[in-house]
Amino acid sequence: MELILKYFPDITEEQRRRFAALYDLYAAWNARINVVSRKDFDQLYLRHVLHSLAIAKVCRFDAGARILDVGCGGGFPSVPLAILFPEAHFTAADSIRKKIAVVEGVAAELGLRNLAPRCTRVETLPERYHYVVSRAVTAMPEFVGWVWNRIERGRHGTLDDGILYLKGGDLAEELARTGMRWRIFDIPDFFDEEFFETKKVVYAAK
Repeated sequence: MELILKYFPDITEEQRRRFAALYDLYAAWNARINVVSRKDFDQLYLRHVLHSLAIAKVCRFDAGARILDVGCGGGFPSVPLAILFPEAHFTAADSIRKKIAVVEGVAAELGLRNLAPRCTRVETLPERYHYVVSRAVTAMPEFVGWVWNRIERGRHGTLDDGILYLKGGDLAEELARTGMRWRIFDIPDFFDEEFFETKKVVYAAK
């Protein structure tokens, strides 16, 4: 929890309460459904919560913004982002029912009314969104094919509407294969922990 306050010192008491509750909530769910690797669960705040919040250092979402988390797993990055941006609306989509059950349980316990878990394949969603977020679910060309026509044009935050994707390593070739223009934000510019040394937020505007 200290990590969150280190980089987001101005959060409200309600946000502090929700962030602080995440460890016990995920510990209880993880004992039933393994959605966070047990070998690094003690690093939940570093490797999952704070990593998710790197997106918030790149783009702050406006009230009313609609954000889709594709392949959300147990709720990363959508759960931490929904806590941080209570006036924005998040849809957490995953095709694996047991993972969505975890997101539903966590959201209910936290009272996150701005987060809607959906057990579905993203290709079947009828809605359109302002931003799509995700954390290393597949190669970028395939990912873009899934989501690009579900993003509206406009600006509903500090960046134009588009994709914000958490990924690590050397991305040049993979991004080039999309035929799109990407902006790469190095997470060590925001967070100084060694874990983030090679991690990035990649962004493409619609």
